[in-house]
Amino acid sequence: MPHDVSLIATLAVGFGLALLLGFIADRLRLPALVGYLLAGILIGPATPGFVADVGIAGQLAEIGVMLLMFGVGLHFSLEDLLAVRRIALPGAVVQMAVATLLGMGMAALWGWNLGAGLIFGLSLSVASTVVLLKALETRGILETVNGRIAVGWLVVEDLAMVVVLVLLPPLAGLLGGTAEVEPSQPLWRTVGLTLLQVGAFVALMLLVGRRVLPWLLWQVAGSGSRELFTLGVIAAAVSIAFGAAQLFGVSFALGAFFAGMVMRESEFSHRAAQESLPLRDAFAVLFFVSVGMLFDPSVLVEYPLHVLGVVAVIIVGKSIAAAALVIAFRYPLNTALTVAASLAQIGEFSFILAGLGMALGLLPAAGQSLILAGALISIAANPFVFATVRPAGKWMLDNWSVARRLALRADPLTELPMSTERDFLEGQVVLVGYGRVGRRIAEALQARDIPYVVAEQNRERVDQLRKSGVAAVFGDAAHPAVLIQAHIAHAAMLVVATPKTIDVRKMAETARTLNPGIEIILRTHSEDDAELLARENIGRVFFGEEELAKGMAGHVVARFAPAPATHRPAQHA
Repeated sequence: MPHDVSLIATLAVGFGLALLLGFIADRLRLPALVGYLLAGILIGPATPGFVADVGIAGQLAEIGVMLLMFGVGLHFSLEDLLAVRRIALPGAVVQMAVATLLGMGMAALWGWNLGAGLIFGLSLSVASTVVLLKALETRGILETVNGRIAVGWLVVEDLAMVVVLVLLPPLAGLLGGTAEVEPSQPLWRTVGLTLLQVGAFVALMLLVGRRVLPWLLWQVAGSGSRELFTLGVIAAAVSIAFGAAQLFGVSFALGAFFAGMVMRESEFSHRAAQESLPLRDAFAVLFFVSVGMLFDPSVLVEYPLHVLGVVAVIIVGKSIAAAALVIAFRYPLNTALTVAASLAQIGEFSFILAGLGMALGLLPAAGQSLILAGALISIAANPFVFATVRPAGKWMLDNWSVARRLALRADPLTELPMSTERDFLEGQVVLVGYGRVGRRIAEALQARDIPYVVAEQNRERVDQLRKSGVAAVFGDAAHPAVLIQAHIAHAAMLVVATPKTIDVRKMAETARTLNPGIEIILRTHSEDDAELLARENIGRVFFGEEELAKGMAGHVVARFAPAPATHRPAQHA
């Protein structure tokens, strides 16, 4: 085939086969990502038939990396991370250390050196943000406390891996890399210079990029052209990533990540995410296809026990470590199982790190194939792992006394302190959820000196509320014990400020059993849910879009309302 059409051939066959296999995977209730990886395997050099241009596919994959990491940056919120920092930061670091040590232990048994074992272990320690976000969105738990903890945990892992990608090249020689490197200065100076360059880039993005990039996009948006705005977003992602690599010597991934993070902090974040999504998804497909091209299926036959060990570390080892850490921080069993399921896979950063390890001569080819095999199997198995969370939790509570003791153990934040005034717990409002909506309701209640008790699943948030003098209890309000602790029996009103409607009936049942005359206020994002809840007469339902429309319509109508009639004296002929 002529060289001048190899790009077209790679795109045509890659996209076509990815579409076919992704569709089949979706029909089999597997992530479409599995189909994309299989498409890459089929057009790769390790399988017979058509072989795509690996070099071109690699460059397309680099664009995919930039756009993927740009997407990660768009989902990164400093506020969300700070809300779960007490569990996400130490949890992610310790879990990564445990998984890395498990991977290094296996590599040592196989006779690999320290550098190969470190790369291998780190590759098994970090989960895929793309797979996680898709899994949480599919199950409708992305905006729940469990979802925020899982995303915060993954953000910490991503940031840690960015640091690893930056530090690995200057440390390659010390770790036993065989790639040729320029004779250099002392290691401490190399590492220091690298960190200085990264720091300069980060400072430039946070201090200058946060002001310049939104201003530029505002000018583009002023043109009224949707395609120009989309082009501006993509150009920002790719140009900043490329400039970061050329001027500061950092990775494409880091540059694109900070481009996305800067956009996340601007008013254009939602539109930028929506406008860039189609192109991001397309190049993400090419990224996974190109990764599949590097996989040698013969590893499944030649090293079946190695593959089994890799899968065990990813699905079992990481999950147990994560669940134990979450429980150690006194979170519920369901939260521990959700976070464990979220981390029971590996993805894009593992591929990037494996590729870098190969380029630096640290990781053997078999190591990359084992990592890819582990990714394929763990991603395919992840929906089934998630499906076991609820039944596994129930089985543990029914059969394990330890699980029951953990569920019932005393936690000072699950009970209101004795110092809470008794008069305060008469006719109060019980506010379930202290997110964006709940916080505004609480501020309105506080401004009018109306007593209220917050029931919230975020333990750190409950701790902060108590320190600021707000009565709050930690736990899931769907469990009667939480509402009992909030003194629902003596409350005047129950306000459910969380958008989750699945547990509203349980809350209402508990509230009305203990307090038949209580008034219940609910919110929902879904028109269907609003109609269903209204028919069941559970309480007064506020549907977000309807209330927004009422507010806007009221303002518009008031603007055009006729002025009140004034009294005019009677005129006589």
